[in-house]
Amino acid sequence: MLHRFGRLLIPPVASGLLLALSFPVFDIESLAWVALVPLLLAIRGSSWKVAFGQGWLAGLMFFSVTLYWVINAMHEYGKMPFAVSFLVMLLLAGYCALFVGLFTAIITLIPDRRGMVRTWTAPALWVSLEWARTYLLSGFPWALLGYSQYHNLTVIQIADVTGVYGVSFLLVLANVVAARVAGAVIVRIADAEPTIPLPWIAAPLAAMLIAGVVAYGQWRLSPQRDSASDHTVRIGLVQPNVDQAQKWDAAYRRDTIDRLKRLTLQVADGTDLVIWPEAATPFLFDVETTYKEELLTFVRERGVPLLFGSPSVESQTAGQLRLLNSAYLVSGDGVVLDRYDKAHLVPFGEYIPLKGLLSFLDKLVAGIGDFVPGPGPRVLGAPGGRLGIVICFEVIFPDLVRQFVDQGADYMVTITNDAWFGQSGAPYQHFAMVVFRAVENRIAFARAANTGISGFIDAEGHILRTTDLFVEGTLSGEVRTGGPRTFYTAYGDLFASACVILSLVGAALTWRRRPKTMNALRRDDA
Repeated sequence: MLHRFGRLLIPPVASGLLLALSFPVFDIESLAWVALVPLLLAIRGSSWKVAFGQGWLAGLMFFSVTLYWVINAMHEYGKMPFAVSFLVMLLLAGYCALFVGLFTAIITLIPDRRGMVRTWTAPALWVSLEWARTYLLSGFPWALLGYSQYHNLTVIQIADVTGVYGVSFLLVLANVVAARVAGAVIVRIADAEPTIPLPWIAAPLAAMLIAGVVAYGQWRLSPQRDSASDHTVRIGLVQPNVDQAQKWDAAYRRDTIDRLKRLTLQVADGTDLVIWPEAATPFLFDVETTYKEELLTFVRERGVPLLFGSPSVESQTAGQLRLLNSAYLVSGDGVVLDRYDKAHLVPFGEYIPLKGLLSFLDKLVAGIGDFVPGPGPRVLGAPGGRLGIVICFEVIFPDLVRQFVDQGADYMVTITNDAWFGQSGAPYQHFAMVVFRAVENRIAFARAANTGISGFIDAEGHILRTTDLFVEGTLSGEVRTGGPRTFYTAYGDLFASACVILSLVGAALTWRRRPKTMNALRRDDA
């Protein structure tokens, strides 16, 4: 009994831990190529119910380790008791784990005598479920498997065709083939008459595909343009490192304003644009006119354009502000040129979904009011060309960023306030996703964060310069503008859609053989 209990629990827990170790802050990205092998071996021959449970357990372990920073955000800034914050984290991890459970349950139902159908359907199914998690219930595409490879630039160049989902496909394919090889070897060692064939066809095909992706990556990373024809814009990033607890405390307002000014002076000379982070101003820019004029006068005297985050007011009803999370662009003459309003808000952070039913969760929303979404992606006319800007949470959505570049953005900026995460892996995980947004669209990124990580990423995904976490400082760098239009920018998640179709074909094959499958399920459950 104890032996069976261990066989049910140890492999999924091992897979979950290996997956977590492949992501920041551990960053052992090579583990992602084999992390699913223990789980895949464990579900071999299992009923779909057992496979679902083991997959869910693996996912729970993975997401609990990866998303532990939720506890800090809820406890420190949402003022929730630690035990309740821990429960909230488990609920989120458990929800994300459902997609891993569905993956393992469904692949056990796919009939596959020689392993070829399942070998190629499994990675397509994984991608389909990641794509569903990107959009379902507002979407939470955090820790998609492909993100583990953000340092592996040769492999991730394929993202300019497939998006991050193509890298996830490749990783799952490698895991499935490795599990089939391991299973065949184990059976040969244990049994005189092996019953599991070696993947003589699938393994070479997978190796050829991986080799092709690597060759493509090497080609994309090789010098392909005349640097003399490049256009660049010099950007200064300001990281004020304002404590989240002091963010909207009037007693610290003057200190925050003076700190922003002082840091700006450090990067103003020779800079085309200075960028402050999300919600940088400790006041409502449109409403508090005294501070507004002070800021515009400061910009006018220095003559350097400024892009900064500040809440803007949509309306005020019954004493309750309805806010937009905005970014303002101010010219060197001190004139407000344009504004972008965040379109994809954070559930339970910037607004409460179904607030009439979930009003008891008001304590999770720390800040000065409820936020409403902006109208959607649009580019701003800025120094050096057209600028696309995404605010905090928005950068984790591949198609949303793609729309800015599709509208003609020459370079991208993301501003954020990651103070909520504390000293955890979340700022590194958040930053890793920006690398993929750059590669997918072949566009350079500048990132300004309140407490870090601020930095520059080029169009090939190289992390050029970064700041440390929870330090006050500045960073200057040149951002290359323009670039070729990628397949992903033009067509979006076409690869993910193809994976959904392939998964549906696999499901159709299962349905076609339903009587045999159901008989097998009855024997498994007996």
